Amino acid sequence: MKEDIAAVRTFAIISHGGAGKTSLAEAMLFDAGVTTRLGKVDESTSTMDYEPEEVKRKITISTAFNTLSWKKHQLTIIDTPGDFNFIAETKSSMEGADAVVVLVDAIDGVRVQTEKVWEFADEFGQPRMIFISKMDRERADFFKTVEDIQNNFGKSCVPLQVPIGKAESFNGIVDVLNGKAYAYTKGDSGQFEEQGVPADLADRVAQFREELIERVAESKDELLEKYLEGGELTPEEILEGLRCAVVAGKLVPVVCGSGVANMGIQPCMDVIADFFPSPTDRSPRTGKLPRKDTEVTRAPSPDAPFSALVIKTISDPYAGRLTVMRIFSGSLASDSSVYNSTKDARERFGQLLRLKGKNQEAIQSAGPGDIVAVAKLKETTTQDTLCTEKESIIYPPVSLPPAIYSLAVEPKSKGDEEKIFSSLSRLMEEDLTLKLERNEETREMILSGMGEIHIEATVDKLRRKFAVEVNLKLPKVSYKETIKGKARVQGRYKKQSGGRGQYGDCWIEIEPLPRGEGFHFFDKIVGGVIPKQYIPAVEKGIAEACQDGALAGYPTVDFKVDLVDGSFHPVDSSEMAFKIAGSMAFKKAVLDAKPTLLEPIMVMEITVPDDCMGDIIGDLNSRRGRVLGMESKGKKQIVRANVPLSEVLKYAPDLRSMTAGRGMFTMKFSHFEEVPGQLQEKIVEAAKAAREEQK
Repeated sequence: MKEDIAAVRTFAIISHGGAGKTSLAEAMLFDAGVTTRLGKVDESTSTMDYEPEEVKRKITISTAFNTLSWKKHQLTIIDTPGDFNFIAETKSSMEGADAVVVLVDAIDGVRVQTEKVWEFADEFGQPRMIFISKMDRERADFFKTVEDIQNNFGKSCVPLQVPIGKAESFNGIVDVLNGKAYAYTKGDSGQFEEQGVPADLADRVAQFREELIERVAESKDELLEKYLEGGELTPEEILEGLRCAVVAGKLVPVVCGSGVANMGIQPCMDVIADFFPSPTDRSPRTGKLPRKDTEVTRAPSPDAPFSALVIKTISDPYAGRLTVMRIFSGSLASDSSVYNSTKDARERFGQLLRLKGKNQEAIQSAGPGDIVAVAKLKETTTQDTLCTEKESIIYPPVSLPPAIYSLAVEPKSKGDEEKIFSSLSRLMEEDLTLKLERNEETREMILSGMGEIHIEATVDKLRRKFAVEVNLKLPKVSYKETIKGKARVQGRYKKQSGGRGQYGDCWIEIEPLPRGEGFHFFDKIVGGVIPKQYIPAVEKGIAEACQDGALAGYPTVDFKVDLVDGSFHPVDSSEMAFKIAGSMAFKKAVLDAKPTLLEPIMVMEITVPDDCMGDIIGDLNSRRGRVLGMESKGKKQIVRANVPLSEVLKYAPDLRSMTAGRGMFTMKFSHFEEVPGQLQEKIVEAAKAAREEQK
């Protein structure tokens, strides 16, 4: 079993959207004989992008898994989404990998999203290699892309291969280490012939080989000593040193090719098999004992106690829940029981499954490095730890980015609210960045996610999996009302209609409080002019009335009321009468106390390329934004700003448009501020018109 684990390679393919990750995975599966024809995203024949929402948009939305054999090694592919809308899915599933293949396409180079997933790999301490994709496309430039990679990720990124030709003339690669060239035949068969190095590439190949050997020598003291003394490193020493350097993260090999054209794929898999770490090359996994702060570790050995982390949940209305886990230690057999240490629950399952794209293959057992799935666990969800109960451990959950885009969801059919809630809750089990809440102030169901495409794809799934139809619209902004001045008014309620009447009379003084203080009520009645039992009713009347502000119907906040005077009738007074009197007094007082509107202000952090800075700052100014600061990070700029929520409800698609998809942002609530006068009038008018419509 230990020998088997040494031949296991579990890796994620990561990059920005549209770089060709799925095409690379499809070519690997085809060249390894797993599939009989080369699946293509553009032709909707991909085995990895199989969800209807993915086929429709021609992008990866949901992480897919597959396993192949190559050079007596087991290679497990984790094909992740590249679009920012699904970045949380990428990060969560990356935790199941021992290493990553980072795609950088030969036309666009390193983009914001590439940097983001690179940071995830840093966070997980994962060794990596870079595959420069789309070498057969127009404007492809390998050497310019290598320069871009080194500028962004450092000089430890060293080419292992050099392309022969570029764009339409790209037809092969040169292996820098062994000095051999591989020329591919036309078509996408992946067949190639070994040739000598083209004369025009000889100098480049020699230069990269020298850089590579220098980096390899630096990976081990004995190799460096030999190298500095002028000794030649043997081929065996170079290969061993290269593997050590890659596993330690000191060197990132750069290879190239085209997934769609199936060129350069076999040499890429050779690099994975030869130089990527096996589970046993990775450090023991650290977690904590349940309900304790004590750290414990699990060695990546089949003899260690079983432990696994759930990296994905697939929810199906018919087949139930499919739980996908990465085994870190020990082994797991079919028809077993496991302990969910995160939820303190015991779970039992039948078949143990290996995922093959949309298909599954039943297996008898699995060990460290394996990614497997089991069906119909009752309590377990993504990021839970499964282990043996006697020797339990909890692995820390990965931190995920906050949702940044929200839309209001309303049912197409009346009475479907509960169905929407239950169905979306099922989808939220498999997608941890989806958030659903009811805004009590606007009475809307708000669905939040990472962007427009994320929400739309969720609604597509809702329709397909649960037959629930909904409408989407921009959510209403939760404005507040407050006052800027003081007022003293009387609220008097008198009603006589035969028999016992109603009488309540109160005088209140109202004044503003600092932002965020809410509503404070003070009883300043002297001499019993209002009996004690009626005073809470006055407060209740004001508290209820302030939920429906006098200006535009929004909740009124940040004010205090002193109850200072009043009168009562020994027969006709009641709690109800004083509640109505308090409400009347409040409504009059607000109108006399300079009422004003408050709007929610968000704090935003926007990351964009240098060349977009001018556009971004100008756009923020047009949205009434206030820039708080800027900071450079490589070729990117990070802008922090406060912006009114009403101005950034559609910021996700707007930023994508302004930066050609190269910008990213996060956003969270900061505070409330007064709405400028000219805008207040429009908001008040719109609110009044909406209320008239509802009558």
